Amino acid sequence: MAVKDELKKLGLHFIFVDMGVVDIMEDITTDQREHLRLALHKTGLELMEDKKSVLIEGIKNAVIEMVFSTNELTRKNFSEYISDRLKYNYTYLSDLFTEVQGTTIEKYVISQKIDRVKELIINDEYSLTEIAWNMQYSSVAHLSNQFKKITGLTPTNFKEIMNKRRKATQDI
Repeated sequence: MAVKDELKKLGLHFIFVDMGVVDIMEDITTDQREHLRLALHKTGLELMEDKKSVLIEGIKNAVIEMVFSTNELTRKNFSEYISDRLKYNYTYLSDLFTEVQGTTIEKYVISQKIDRVKELIINDEYSLTEIAWNMQYSSVAHLSNQFKKITGLTPTNFKEIMNKRRKATQDI
């Protein structure tokens, strides 16, 4: 909404504004670009013009969309999904991501998946078996091993700690 509002204030017409990407119908002047950059900065957003930065942000958005999606998109291979979404060869995207971020896309995917697993454990709507299946783990053991490697806790320990915190907060 903030981006759309600022574009309207500048008299710019946009085709779409979605997940960090804006397609503007006309050429933007240097003054308009600077005004937009400053206005977005005030709202905590950043204007990215560097092609590498835009691609990195696109990769992150694609991963987050896929990990936090509740539909069957999650059944598609991550590398294929990212490549299709951004219209670039996955090897190029992977090399770029590693160069800029200092980590691989795969490690970023795992990190996001573990964040999603934490959220699902806290919400307590699904069993660990259902979570493992939904998050594309081959087994509960695989999920548990990866979860422990990233967090230092087993999913069960994590759930116990979160339940104790929740109970302590409720008791206050």
